[in-house]
Amino acid sequence: MPPFDRITEEHYAPAFEAGLAEHAAEIEAIAGSAEPPTFDNTIVALERSGRLLGRVSSVFFNLTSSDTNPVLQDLQAEVAPKLAAHHDAIRLDPKLYGRVRELYERREELGLDAESAWLLERVHTDFERAGAGLPEADQRRLRKLNEELSMLSTSFQENLLRDTNDLAVLVDDPAELAGLSADAIASAGEAAAARGEQGRYLLNLSLPTSQPLLASLQNRELRRRLFEASVSRGNRGNDNDNTAVLRRIAALRAERAALLGYPHHAGYVISDETARTSDAAVGLLERLAPAAVANAKRDADELQRYLAEDVPGAKLEPWDWAFYGERVRKARYDVDDATLRPYFELDRVLVDGVFFAAGKLYGLSFTERHDLPKYHPEVRVFEVFDADGSPLGLFLGDYYTRDSKRGGAWMNTFVDQSDLLGDRPVVVNNLNITRPPEGEPTLLSFDEVVTAFHEFGHALHALLSAVKYPTFSGTNVPRDFVEYPSQVNEMWMLWPEVLANYAKHHQTGEPLPQRLVERLEESAQYGQGFATTEYLAAALLDQAWHGISTDDDISDVTRFEAQALEKAGVALHTVPPRYRSTYFAHVFSGGYSAGYYSYIWSEVLDADTVEWFKENGGLSRANGDHFRRELLSRGGSLDSMAAFRTFRGRDPEITPLLKRRGLTGA
Repeated sequence: MPPFDRITEEHYAPAFEAGLAEHAAEIEAIAGSAEPPTFDNTIVALERSGRLLGRVSSVFFNLTSSDTNPVLQDLQAEVAPKLAAHHDAIRLDPKLYGRVRELYERREELGLDAESAWLLERVHTDFERAGAGLPEADQRRLRKLNEELSMLSTSFQENLLRDTNDLAVLVDDPAELAGLSADAIASAGEAAAARGEQGRYLLNLSLPTSQPLLASLQNRELRRRLFEASVSRGNRGNDNDNTAVLRRIAALRAERAALLGYPHHAGYVISDETARTSDAAVGLLERLAPAAVANAKRDADELQRYLAEDVPGAKLEPWDWAFYGERVRKARYDVDDATLRPYFELDRVLVDGVFFAAGKLYGLSFTERHDLPKYHPEVRVFEVFDADGSPLGLFLGDYYTRDSKRGGAWMNTFVDQSDLLGDRPVVVNNLNITRPPEGEPTLLSFDEVVTAFHEFGHALHALLSAVKYPTFSGTNVPRDFVEYPSQVNEMWMLWPEVLANYAKHHQTGEPLPQRLVERLEESAQYGQGFATTEYLAAALLDQAWHGISTDDDISDVTRFEAQALEKAGVALHTVPPRYRSTYFAHVFSGGYSAGYYSYIWSEVLDADTVEWFKENGGLSRANGDHFRRELLSRGGSLDSMAAFRTFRGRDPEITPLLKRRGLTGA
């Protein structure tokens, strides 16, 4: 556990300096060795190197996402290009590359075990993909591209955080908040007071286009204000504008791909994923789009009728969809978020739901540690024990939204598991749940419960890792495979034994009524037209930006986006993309560039795996241990699809996904 009680802002800069110097010296010793290259003195030595730099980086970059401030932001802008240059210096070192290449060419003679052989394969591939074989002039240009891209990604993230905070919607009259619960209104009042706006109410923005509060707010004008604030982020011509930043990012990525011999950035990225080609990734998206759009249009017609009853002559708008979708769900299935929230209290969801399922499947147990230092008072720390009682690792939960935290939900590691280094994992989950008024329980929406199970699926991937080399630890797998285990973990949210254990009324302790459970199951496919279409629109937008070549000059972000959506057949006015370009953090400041398709690609594997669990008896140690042994514990230590085939006994089938999303006509 990092000693957060002893780390101050002033420590990061010298820690980075020391880490960079130490790692550079280690690399020089490996590359400049007079000894002939061996697997141990080159590949294993690389695995052992850079521990200080890795440690400070993991702590620092989690903090800049979870609890940043101007000092940390300035340091991030300063250190990002240094790190890019440092990693380029390693991958473009001709002496080091020569040693790696020599070992790779002699790989059949080395007598390596399977994991070591795969490590040599991956290290050689990483050097090749980093440009180690390019002429010197191209390498010089590559270094400049990587340095500028690192700075631009940081700028995109900082602009988005500032604009998201700036665009939070202030409300003067509490009557405008009709439809929100008393707790939600009180939270909005506290949020406004924290900004010095006593007596007013502040509606903070979450990362996706469709804001959760749109489902509850009865005031149509306020819904419009909230939606328009959401979609305008990073595109207002102010100091936080991201249009020039993202255009430059896309252009530089295209140039880098061309230098490395690829037609575009998407081609470069996906060639090393399980999809292998951008055509395969786009092909899946395009196969699903027609049925998804048709479902969305049918749903829109129904919602239009509901709107007409309230506002005769009004046309359905994007800010109406969630509100009337909830009304339809309530009328048709007698279930909505307001009905469900009292049964989804955060601590019960976490301990009696998420942890309970992990105990049933993998034999894990959790003990909260109040004695360990934390980077923020709201963080909770749990020690995780294996079925035999041995310590497995640490899990941190950081669940509440704050102005210093970026939007969305994610998992990070402070320490990766590795037998080589003797390290056990330290893992953190971040969500963005609105903190309730002091003394009130934290009640979650249905989607927030899904997210809690999803992110813990990533945490399990890290906690249950059992690999030798840190390169392969936990979620260090292809981008279009990494979401697979986390999506599988969502299935336990509604599994009867798990649901009965945590879904209890926060005041009475009564279990979620069986009629509501049945209604939830019946309503599972409702809204999939919207959900699938908004996701596909974002994923296809990602492919469009990263499918440009060096000959393309994008001068107008809004026009490019509109044309891309029209061309892909997903340009529905009432169903905007899950993320528009100027706040698409996954692909312009995160690790998902040309990879946002991976959620649906992984869901093919997920849906097929859910079928396997159901066919084999569901929630049991035998099933959990099989999934753990053949897949979760293996991390990236073998070809990911080979791991899936070993677990499932065959290649994945798409039919379960089509059925789940109501796309059987696709």
